[in-house]
Amino acid sequence: MAPSVDSIVQFENVGLRYGTGPEALSDLSFTLFAGQFYFLTGPSGAGKSSLLKLLYLAQRPSRGMVRLFGSDLMTLARDRLPGFRRRIGVVFQDFRLVPHLSAFDNIALPLRIAGMRDSDIATPVREILDWVGLSARVDALPATLSGGEQQRVAIARAVITRPDILVADEPTGNVDPDMAVKLLRLFEALNRMGTTIIVATHDVHLMTRIRRAQMMRLEGGRLSDPTGALRYPPRPADMHGWADTDGRQDRPF
Repeated sequence: MAPSVDSIVQFENVGLRYGTGPEALSDLSFTLFAGQFYFLTGPSGAGKSSLLKLLYLAQRPSRGMVRLFGSDLMTLARDRLPGFRRRIGVVFQDFRLVPHLSAFDNIALPLRIAGMRDSDIATPVREILDWVGLSARVDALPATLSGGEQQRVAIARAVITRPDILVADEPTGNVDPDMAVKLLRLFEALNRMGTTIIVATHDVHLMTRIRRAQMMRLEGGRLSDPTGALRYPPRPADMHGWADTDGRQDRPF
């Protein structure tokens, strides 16, 4: 299969096995396109986290072909992996903030790792803290932040380097429903800026909130539609009252 001009991720007959156990993922074939919003859903143990690990390069497939940004990851030289990883932001369900670093320093960490000077870091970090509604919490340690605040710091850290793809693993699992919707608005705003968004969730109601999103469903490590065709999430009968009503869609907080 030749890569599409607009494709950003391609899987062909991909399988993933941990050690000598059974395959965690089997025969996955699908294509994701740049600038789109995708939900990955399925029951617990279906393989969602394993699939995301392939996407953010924490694992290599046991078989098959994964093409990312036009390159086959099975043949990609290891010294090129860091450059690819910098183009992918990751948001974890358990936040994974560094406990002894402030909100500012957690967000600044990827920039410092990339070699950016401290004198050039302050402005973009403070701008993104303001964008996620945490400008008053710049010096706060993670333990003093609420779950929603910690997740917003984690999102800000994931996108401070302006990645092409943002991968989020159950990002609303540890927050209340109102905060879950606000977090989803952050992802939607990022998507409008051109970032490809891939969110793993089991919350069907949440998936109805993004009109343009497409959905993949995993069951037992396989796509529920083996052709790789993506579906649109189910829609509630009435969507009035959501989005495009307050003029603040690019700044959710």
